[in-house]
Amino acid sequence: MKARLLNLGHIALVAGACFSVACGGGAQEGAGAKTPTAAAPPSATTDGGIAATPQGQQFAVSDALTSGEGGAKRPVMNASAQSAYQAGMQAFQAGDLQGAKNQFVSATQADSKAYQAYYSLGVVRERLGESSGALQAYRQATAIVPDYEPAIGAYAVLLARTGKPDEANDFLNARQAQMPKSAAVSAAMAEVKSIQGDSGAAQRLAQEALKKNPDYRPAMITLARDHYRSRRLDLALYALRGILDGYGDENPPRDKNNAEARLLRGLIYKEQGNKAAAIPELQKAIELRPDMVEARVHLANYLLESGNATEAAGLLEGALKYDAVNVLARLNLGDAYRLLGKTSESQRELDWVVKTDPSVAQAHYNLGLLYLFSASVPGMTPGQAADKAIVELETYKKLKPRTAGGAPDDTDELITRAKTQKALAEAKAAEAAAPPPAAPAATPAAATPAAPKK
Repeated sequence: MKARLLNLGHIALVAGACFSVACGGGAQEGAGAKTPTAAAPPSATTDGGIAATPQGQQFAVSDALTSGEGGAKRPVMNASAQSAYQAGMQAFQAGDLQGAKNQFVSATQADSKAYQAYYSLGVVRERLGESSGALQAYRQATAIVPDYEPAIGAYAVLLARTGKPDEANDFLNARQAQMPKSAAVSAAMAEVKSIQGDSGAAQRLAQEALKKNPDYRPAMITLARDHYRSRRLDLALYALRGILDGYGDENPPRDKNNAEARLLRGLIYKEQGNKAAAIPELQKAIELRPDMVEARVHLANYLLESGNATEAAGLLEGALKYDAVNVLARLNLGDAYRLLGKTSESQRELDWVVKTDPSVAQAHYNLGLLYLFSASVPGMTPGQAADKAIVELETYKKLKPRTAGGAPDDTDELITRAKTQKALAEAKAAEAAAPPPAAPAATPAAATPAAPKK
């Protein structure tokens, strides 16, 4: 039996646990740290301050200022730090975040002025859930290079995400006073306002960023993302069209390979029930940014719905390399493993979800299916497995979100089946434990009459 999967409404219930910078700069959370930067010189940039992607790297951020000005002189990383830094980038691309972190730390130890390494260290720490360490690393990057825009934006947006929007606004206001022509600072201010729910200010600030730099793509994404957050889906799609498709020959696409725009459009199509359009967008986002966890999770969701657990598991395993604490990734990976008959692995992932957030109803439902339909569960008798299935399914009934329109629910049917299975298992166990019937007593042999005496 295929597991019931979370719909977008349920996803919103656990979004706080899942959508962070670890989602690869996902559509829900927005601009900020995305991937470690390449130590690319300004000459390597394309229009809008986005660095050309160096060979062997997924995504890079330029040192060039979005104001178009020269800015302060940037220190050049020494050879020892550069070697560690490149090793860190390679580890990141392989999904080895701890290895990347260690290498970036080594780079900062080899060169205390290696501002790019501090920024990249912040990105990795943020993905590892080390928010305090990430903020410290971003702040150190800006202490070395006060106008280093990637670290400025990442620091402010992380403050906003972690419940400190006022501190983020104060920080950005101070930077704007020092960098009044910076499109990146204005775009970061827009993102913070959008996170706060102030859509009007977010739209105004993003437009201001585009006035300063008409080709600054992150500001375009912020406009679309704010429309999405505010449920103005048609306006979000219109803004994304300008980025990805353009509006005709006179207005060509600004950045047709923008992974964030692809992800956001995929999410909107998914919400609208347009599966045929959503899947290619999610696939393209992953192709462009393999570290984009949110795209992996949603595409895997589609694959599970179609019964393709093998490909879904591969996508989700890759997602967890970049975000080991992503609840949705672990939830769906547990179900993929169940469908593949990997009982121990499925139990491990689903137990992790329940331990991390017991309120995720779907985890209890999936555990119920696991215990009910697995041929055997390590460490459990068939009766114990059936009993656990009943407990998990009953918990699901208590926690499950209400569905509109009286959507059919097979939970009671599954519980009845589990009770029947438990009764059969107990009867079989009792039969096996019963002592064998006693053998009938032997009939005494008839006495042979004594021979008559002569």
